[in-house]
Amino acid sequence: MNQKTYYIETYGCQMNVYDSELVSNMMKLSGYKQTNDLEAADAIFLNTCSIREKAEETVHNRLNNFQHLKRKKPSMLIGVLGCMAQNLKDVLLEDKPYVDIILGPDSYRNLPKIIKDRSKTSEHLVDTKLSKFEIYDDLFPARTEGVNSWVSIMRGCDKFCTFCIVPFTRGRERSRPIDSIISEIKDGVKDGFVEFTLLGQNVNSYKTPDGKFPTLLDEVAKIEGVKRLRFTSPHPRDVDDHMLQVMSKHDNICNQIHLPLQAGSDRILKRMNRTYTSTEFLNLVDKIRQYIPSCALTTDIIVGFPGETEDEFLETLSVVEKVEFNSAYMFKYSSRPGTKASQYDEHITEDEKQDRLERLIDLQLNKTLIQNKKHIGKISNVLVEKVSKKSNDQWSGRTEGGTWVVFDKTNEKIGDIIDVKIDDARGVTLFGSRTYQGYNYEVA
Repeated sequence: MNQKTYYIETYGCQMNVYDSELVSNMMKLSGYKQTNDLEAADAIFLNTCSIREKAEETVHNRLNNFQHLKRKKPSMLIGVLGCMAQNLKDVLLEDKPYVDIILGPDSYRNLPKIIKDRSKTSEHLVDTKLSKFEIYDDLFPARTEGVNSWVSIMRGCDKFCTFCIVPFTRGRERSRPIDSIISEIKDGVKDGFVEFTLLGQNVNSYKTPDGKFPTLLDEVAKIEGVKRLRFTSPHPRDVDDHMLQVMSKHDNICNQIHLPLQAGSDRILKRMNRTYTSTEFLNLVDKIRQYIPSCALTTDIIVGFPGETEDEFLETLSVVEKVEFNSAYMFKYSSRPGTKASQYDEHITEDEKQDRLERLIDLQLNKTLIQNKKHIGKISNVLVEKVSKKSNDQWSGRTEGGTWVVFDKTNEKIGDIIDVKIDDARGVTLFGSRTYQGYNYEVA
């Protein structure tokens, strides 16, 4: 008998990538093999995101495309997983009757039983209960390629930013035990991964009886074979001296912090429930650079939040000018039903939001280029990650600060950390070489 196969697509954040790896492992334990052939799959899963309206539209459109597959192969299972399943299960049940399984982020453990039960019934199977305890600490993800391993250290969020649906789709904060995380990372080292990224909705809110986030960071950095260690995304309110001390102590903790600003106006920050002012944010940036002078700073920014005036938008540009972030994820505000911000009046027009976004992007691209040009003529440690999209004769890898570097191949291989001389900076990318000062540097 042919082995059954599954196909999975992932939308949204790195937490969803990690969750898809968990699901993949459970499917394999259930006797399924992964396939990239949609039409041949016995089960199709979409792991979804509800952060922005466009993400939901994309999934709805994708599900519409799957309807004909279900007609051709009625035995095919179609499942919607993740935040959208949690948030929009009623809509999915009503408008997408061909969807068989709807699972929220805390229900993946039940997948093997659900699939087994599904063979005995044609009923929809829905499990979107949020858990106060589920952290999947005894279920490890299935990974097969790449140099970076995502490691979820906690689930949920307690911050309740007024624009964000995550506390309602992923529940309250729960942290994995330190020994479970260390065990997963040691297994990752054995599997050949060299870079590890600790994940959490607010990763530095991590807290267990055995220690908080800086303690975990310290313990993971000591693991032999962890060549690079990153984490995302911290909340500015929870960045403390202990965390920065640990970062400055370990060479394998990358000198990069993703520090979400969201807005530069104190009134808008208060409306967002971000719990810090722009001055406090700038002071934190100064403190980070005191501890780690070469630290790359990246950020998230939302424009067009309800009630944001032109002057308040200019305050955001002012903070961007002062900080000079290395890069930024920039978005137009997207109203999410069920959040406090969706109840605000004074919603900004789409044209105005688009205009502000374009002006912000122009400013940040300029700042990114300025930061990148500082690398020209210097030697950077680069982790070789993949073949360049432009040429099979070139590698593409990242600096400690997370900037992509393209350079000609010599005798290095994927997973090596090598010295590269930066020769040029164009757009958001650096270009380098391994031949400089009359000597061709090779990997030892």
